[in-house]
Amino acid sequence: MTYDVKQLLAMSQAQLDDLFRANPAGDIPNGPADGTAIIAPGTRYSTIIAQVINHFGWQGKVFDAASGYLKNRITAFGVEAIIAKVYKDASWLDGKECIVLDYSQTSFVAERIRDEIRLVSPGFYLGKVYWGKDRLIDFCLQFQR
Repeated sequence: MTYDVKQLLAMSQAQLDDLFRANPAGDIPNGPADGTAIIAPGTRYSTIIAQVINHFGWQGKVFDAASGYLKNRITAFGVEAIIAKVYKDASWLDGKECIVLDYSQTSFVAERIRDEIRLVSPGFYLGKVYWGKDRLIDFCLQFQR
């Protein structure tokens, strides 16, 4: 099945977790991706919250697979900032391989953040955000094909 942003925003937290568990890590992506925060999944608020965050806060990520790093695109102007190291490791959700976006050594602002992503459709990744070991929110990344 092919997934898109609208479908993920409509899913419950349990459905998002099941989708993440059911898919492989995929290859470490390369290039820019549009990002969507998934907060209050499956509720009528999730789309509105995602639009506000997308406009004013976080717009996505730009991966450099060769170097193993990424930068987030933030603010309404799409400034590239907040760097993370990118590598494959075991997921904190289920212990299976995922792609880790690790801010612990690269960002003072986000040093307690760890993201995990898995490929759920061609060019489309579902992610989990952790603060320390606590899960915060989900997100998705859409790469241009």
